[in-house]
Amino acid sequence: MDREHKDVLAYVEVSDGKPVNVGLELLTCARSIADGAGGKVLAVLIGSGLDAAVKKVAASGVDRVIVVTDPAYTVFRQDEYTSVLERLIRRYEPAVVLTGNTPLSIGLAPRLAARFQSGCVADVTSVRRENGRLTWVTTRYCGTVLANEVITNSALQFATVRPGSFSKPEASETAAPVEKISVAVPADAVRTKIRDTVQKISETVNLEDADVVVAGGRGMGSAENFKLVEKLASLLGGVVGATRPVIEDGWISRAHQVGQSGKIVSPSLYIACGISGATQHVTGMTSSRFIVAINKDEDAPIFEIANVGVVGDVMKVLPVMMEEIRKIKTEA
Repeated sequence: MDREHKDVLAYVEVSDGKPVNVGLELLTCARSIADGAGGKVLAVLIGSGLDAAVKKVAASGVDRVIVVTDPAYTVFRQDEYTSVLERLIRRYEPAVVLTGNTPLSIGLAPRLAARFQSGCVADVTSVRRENGRLTWVTTRYCGTVLANEVITNSALQFATVRPGSFSKPEASETAAPVEKISVAVPADAVRTKIRDTVQKISETVNLEDADVVVAGGRGMGSAENFKLVEKLASLLGGVVGATRPVIEDGWISRAHQVGQSGKIVSPSLYIACGISGATQHVTGMTSSRFIVAINKDEDAPIFEIANVGVVGDVMKVLPVMMEEIRKIKTEA
């Protein structure tokens, strides 16, 4: 890493006026990188109506919050946001630029890397410093293989951070200074325009923020049996998750899908009911802090990643589990 450029610039995505989870999580990653190099963490927010989000980020252990607020940035547009970040990078000259690996932010880092003729590492799960260089850890083959990546062709590095890979930073008693700046994007830099937006009316399921997720797979047997998963989730104050086959069979809406083609979750507790452990599903929940798996097949792959495995008929195990939970709640 260049001696003069030691800072980390972290773009914090905002949704509905609040920082998205990975936007806060990547600040922990940024802090570890900056501390190792003797640099600072510069958090960047772009948009309008950001007061609450700025307050949250400023108390997240960063050294400075840079706010680019303008009515023109009410809606996320790839061209404008890329151009804004490019100007900020040239102005503050960081050594590392981080964004979240979300549907919106995922395109920013590679675009910026191309403009600065640098490398970009996608879907980072951890990072360490070896011999003065950063080694980025990513996953391959749906999370079954870990790969170490090093950018050697540039002092400026770009990376996207996988949701759930880092913990959110502890709230700081001292808020970081906030710098509000104006960045105008030239008209010729915008190659696409959003004429209209349509919000799809669907069930709102906040799997990403859930502390407890109870997920069911095809091993539940039927839509009627799947209601046990919903009851357990309700009992634990959690959210219902599901595998792709369950979604395709119509047992529950697609909003509940966890996995490679669904949502990536990282709850404190993940209970897998009748889930075999196909890599397409596992890649979306391996960041869970504690995994309990229930399956009648003792050779099911899900047991390889579970902290606790219960070999048995899920239809018999779940009622007993819920009864014991109710007893514990009553005694408490």
